[in-house]
Amino acid sequence: MPLQLYNSLTRQTEPFVPLDPQRITMYVCGPTVYNYVHIGNARPPVVFGVLAALLRRRYPEVIYARNITDVDDKINAAARELGVPISVVTDKYTAAYREHMDALGVAPPDVTPHATMHIPQIIAMIERLIASGHAYAAEGHVLFAVASFPDYGALSRRDPEEMLAGARVDVAPYKRDPGDFVLWKPSSDDLPGWESPWGRGRPGWHIECSAMAAAHLGETIDIHAGGIDLQFPHHENEVAQSTCAHGDKPFARYWLHNGMLMFDGAKMSKSIGNVSRVNDLLARHPAEALRYALLSAHYRQPLDWSDALVDQSIRTLDRLYGTLRDLADVDISAGDEDIPIAIEAALEDDLNTPAALAELAGIASAARKADAIESRTAAKRALLGAGRALGLLQQDPTAWFARGTDAGDDARIQALVEERTAAKKARDFARADAIRDQLAAEGIALEDTAQGVRWRRA
Repeated sequence: MPLQLYNSLTRQTEPFVPLDPQRITMYVCGPTVYNYVHIGNARPPVVFGVLAALLRRRYPEVIYARNITDVDDKINAAARELGVPISVVTDKYTAAYREHMDALGVAPPDVTPHATMHIPQIIAMIERLIASGHAYAAEGHVLFAVASFPDYGALSRRDPEEMLAGARVDVAPYKRDPGDFVLWKPSSDDLPGWESPWGRGRPGWHIECSAMAAAHLGETIDIHAGGIDLQFPHHENEVAQSTCAHGDKPFARYWLHNGMLMFDGAKMSKSIGNVSRVNDLLARHPAEALRYALLSAHYRQPLDWSDALVDQSIRTLDRLYGTLRDLADVDISAGDEDIPIAIEAALEDDLNTPAALAELAGIASAARKADAIESRTAAKRALLGAGRALGLLQQDPTAWFARGTDAGDDARIQALVEERTAAKKARDFARADAIRDQLAAEGIALEDTAQGVRWRRA
């Protein structure tokens, strides 16, 4: 079936028809590197990375860009607090971001543009906007004139009064209209800045992405993706300035937005402090379980994040890797996996990863029942192919089950054994059986003795 994507611009699911089938372009908004990212920031790279891989299987060339915002007031504040240049902050957290995305199985994009490396392109775009009457300079600032773009608000479909109310937070005397947004702002001597026709300054956040997308992907791109929290004002402003800078050419033909991660019913956000940072989660959980959890809900829906979700993801992967371990005698050459049609169909249906994971579970169930060598070979090929499409089951089962085989892991296993004993005493047999199955999947054998329950690695 043709790839179907829900387009936030039209509010409907549409067949994906690229501008040029020989060259697919996709841009995903990346992080502002002033701190470690939280797990909500990892959702776009994970889910849209699956989309990029799907596109690569269908088209001869895909150019996928995911930017790094390395000039921003939050970065300035972090550098000032530490008494270091902004590059010290941005280099540290850019490296950490790449390391953490790699751990989560996120393949690097084709292009990783940094805002600070595109100042000439940003300035040139601003000059075009001024020349065409869509922007104006005032008191060292350059602002986009929202009133000059009649379609402003079409992406987010916000009421003009609502947008104006939000703009009043940043009312300034040099603005012609409260809704006008900054393209360039002046920098004092203690702030990073670049020379420009409007004085020494630095770019606004929105213009950075527009200039970087145009520089690497062209004036009209196929897909622009990111979190739903970026739809307004960031993406709305990108549409306005890019369309006006490029002679009314469409900026992005398909807009994809992922839902937010929720924690105790509230959106996960650094600003309110209810965040789970990726580096902290990686220290406590297998990276693949975090990836599985991020794929467990449809990308457009909110995802309730919890330790229970991660624990369930671990148990599911235990069963899947246990199935692969049972198929260890079946030899499959690298790259000889088959991506099952049902997996591809689920992903082609607006990146329906929950349906794909359900198909993966079904494939594993069938594999456990296979007995003849031909059916076992086909089952293993399908299981590994399904995993490859989702970025899962990419390690040897031995490595998965050997994770954390240290004193800390011994303590974890002992705690589970004790929890199982307590559950049996409380006649909570369902929980006791679940713990037994989890330990068995990890290769842990339990032995009842006169001194109590002992465990050993099988």
